[in-house]
Amino acid sequence: MLAQEWNRELTTRTGFRFTVRAAQPADEAALAEFFTHVTADDIRFRFLTGLKNVGHDRLVAMTAVDHRQTENFLAFVDDGAEILASAMLACDADLEVGEVAIVIREDFKARGVSWDLLRHVAAYAEAKGLKTLQSIETRDSHAAINMEREMGFVAGPYPGDPTLVLMQRHLNQH
Repeated sequence: MLAQEWNRELTTRTGFRFTVRAAQPADEAALAEFFTHVTADDIRFRFLTGLKNVGHDRLVAMTAVDHRQTENFLAFVDDGAEILASAMLACDADLEVGEVAIVIREDFKARGVSWDLLRHVAAYAEAKGLKTLQSIETRDSHAAINMEREMGFVAGPYPGDPTLVLMQRHLNQH
C-alpha cells in the first residue's frame, strides 16, 4: 500500500477544507516553520517532553520516513504552502500495533482538523492491516483524551509512568 494513495482533500464538520499527504524529505523546512506556530504545551503533548524547539534530527525523523512502519501525514491549507498539522503513525515490526501522534498549529485549532486527521490515520492503519491504534497522552491533555474517547479509544494506564494515559482502539479486520 503506497502512502501517496492516501493523499486527500478533507472537509471538517465546520466546513474547513484542507489537503493531506504523506511527508517527504523536502518538507523539512516547512515543518520547521510549522513548529514555530505550535504552542509550547502542544509541543510537550506531542513529544511528551519539555522540548523547547523541534530540531533537525526530529524533523528528519518526521520527513524521511520509511513508509512501511512509519508514516507522517501533513495537512496543508488549500494552496499547499503552509503546514497546519502533522499526524504521525509509528508501527511495530509486525504491523499489528500503531501509535499515532497529532499536532496542530495554534491558529488552526477548533476547526475539526484533529478529528479528521485521526479518522484519516485510523482508516490508513486499518487498511494497512493493523489490529490496534494507540495514542500516549499526558493526563492533562484533556482535549485529546476526550476526542479519542469519542472516537472509540479506551483509556488505560501507561506501564511504568502514572503521568501518562494509554489510549487504545481496536481496528476492524477485513
